[in-house]
Amino acid sequence: MKIITVKAGRLKPALAFLLLAGGAFLQAEKGMAQDKSLINTAASPYARMYNVNMADAKVTGGFWAERLKVCRESMIPYMWNLYKDPETAHAYTNFEIAAGLKKGEHSGPPFHDGDFYKLIEALSAMYAVTKDPRLDKYLDEVIPVIAKCQRADGYIHTPTMIEDRNAAGKASEFKDRLHFETYNMGHLMTAACIHYRATGKTTLLNIAKKATDYLYNFYKKSSPELARNAICPSHYMGVVEMYRTTKDPRYLELSKSLIDIRGLVENGTDDNQDRIPFRKQTKAMGHAVRANYLYAGVADVYAETGDTSLLNRLNLMWDDVTQHKMYITGACGALYDGVSPDGTSYEPNDVQKIHQAYGRDYQLPNFTAHGETCANIGNMLWNWRMLSLSGDARYADIAELALYNSVLSGISLDGKNFLYTNPLSYSDDLPFKQRWSKDRVGYIAFSNCCPPNVVRTIAEINNYLYTVSDNGLWLNFYAGSTLSTKLKDGSTVKLSQETNYPWNGQIKVSLEKTPSKPFSMMMRIPGWCKGAILKVNGEVQNIALTPGTYAAVERKWKPGDKIELDLPMTAALVESNPLVEETRNQVAIKRGPIVYCLEGKDLPAGTKIFDVAIPAGTSFTAVPLNIGSSNMMALEGEAILTGKGGWNNTLYREVSAQKPEPLKIRLVPYFAWGNRGHSDMEVWMPLR
Repeated sequence: MKIITVKAGRLKPALAFLLLAGGAFLQAEKGMAQDKSLINTAASPYARMYNVNMADAKVTGGFWAERLKVCRESMIPYMWNLYKDPETAHAYTNFEIAAGLKKGEHSGPPFHDGDFYKLIEALSAMYAVTKDPRLDKYLDEVIPVIAKCQRADGYIHTPTMIEDRNAAGKASEFKDRLHFETYNMGHLMTAACIHYRATGKTTLLNIAKKATDYLYNFYKKSSPELARNAICPSHYMGVVEMYRTTKDPRYLELSKSLIDIRGLVENGTDDNQDRIPFRKQTKAMGHAVRANYLYAGVADVYAETGDTSLLNRLNLMWDDVTQHKMYITGACGALYDGVSPDGTSYEPNDVQKIHQAYGRDYQLPNFTAHGETCANIGNMLWNWRMLSLSGDARYADIAELALYNSVLSGISLDGKNFLYTNPLSYSDDLPFKQRWSKDRVGYIAFSNCCPPNVVRTIAEINNYLYTVSDNGLWLNFYAGSTLSTKLKDGSTVKLSQETNYPWNGQIKVSLEKTPSKPFSMMMRIPGWCKGAILKVNGEVQNIALTPGTYAAVERKWKPGDKIELDLPMTAALVESNPLVEETRNQVAIKRGPIVYCLEGKDLPAGTKIFDVAIPAGTSFTAVPLNIGSSNMMALEGEAILTGKGGWNNTLYREVSAQKPEPLKIRLVPYFAWGNRGHSDMEVWMPLR
């Protein structure tokens, strides 16, 4: 296909459109960044590391190869067909109506545009690695329709535009602060940057530039009260990524003002993260998705500005979340409906109802845990950015914890069914029906934001394996893979990695091409690991392998060098702070980064999950398990059967004097629960 290099200002709009319609690639305009990484911090002055280009790392085997195969063959096709189905999701049909190609009304939640942009991002990320022409064709079919929707001033939001079309110009933007205009535009920006880096095409990026220009002009003239309509701030990440891609200084200016304007409104809410200015916040509170997206976006702004007032607050938020408010699975947002602040004020006006709230310190219920999949993805995105800023492995630990547990739990193993919430316990004996299904479903009516979010996260997993810094190469998440990339000085490194992580901790790295100068290989030692061993060419390295750090091996590497890292994995009984009321005197079982759970399906007939307790001295053995076409490791061990008997219409009873019976149990990875049919489940079990 012909490559056309275009300098800024050289093409008339009509000619540019014809070139794009013909399928030609427009190489970067003058000043546009050439980096092709997922999150482009290569030139960010306050980021310690940056992602390799999207096509540099390829997953070749093991756990993530299996997940990516399902993503490519099932998740993406299923989601694409769903979102183009006018009878179900209606997302693409909304664009067709807004563009004047069809007649009708808007259908679906107001953030449906953003959901479709996430799916575009997933296709783009998958295309970056596979170069599958079908994905490119799908994208080329829908992007012109999106472009046709956009107003001349850059505004794009199908609910308003359809209303305006049907009401003869009487609709207006930002009239409803819950309308998610900026949320949708934020996901447009992110998807556009990924699409541009994956394909070299500026078709979607041009739409995003107009939208970002619109927001820049809007915030220049809007009042703080009108500006607070920026609910669920995905656009913080989007605007910064647009700055990194285009180098337009207005976008960096906009990103800073978005933070400054928060908290300036009267009657702000924690639900919208604008009751307290960000620089004055001391606790994580309010809506967990919006909070985590805000923190991730603020981290992006810090990477470009070095504003320590932002980093100081991010550190406070991180300490509060990880020490007081996060589930063992990395899930966030404990409460379906909470109040904020609670227990600190007697003023009724200070107490606000919050949906999917962070709640109080140590308030972590299990049956009624909310833990929206999007909040958990937000936790991963935030921690990844904190890792990029610092090189501190504790952020990689949290990102990995959320990814393997409360993110993957949001999608079925076959990639076609989804959870909105992620409880840590479920029982049919609960005498009430919860708001969201605890069985995965193919379409989450009124709130299908999580499915395309988890699909794009899985599609992008290769981008989290390796990063680069001034002094060398970092190995963050372990997976069977190959890497061909350039270090900071432009020299090439090629390697392959073999591992069955997370099911065992043996990692083998073979270097195939190396620079002539010495550089460091930073191997992550996870916080859960004890007794790690690191060898280079068969020789044990006498360096500190401290859990929760990176071990740096600096030398003049040569092709054929081999690194072997052994991360011993044993099943550990984990207890919580006793101030977590619901899990006091209980344990969860964790092996490596994987949290396990007990399902009713694995118990004898007539036995309930409530009847099972874990002896303090018990041990578990990892055994292979296959669910459908997914391979994993289950845990088998001995528990005890206690208190067996019905609780019907009984609130309290005397402890049974009956001697507990031994019981062999099998635990499955938490992310895989519910994949063998409807079942009771629990993560935390009594310790006896």
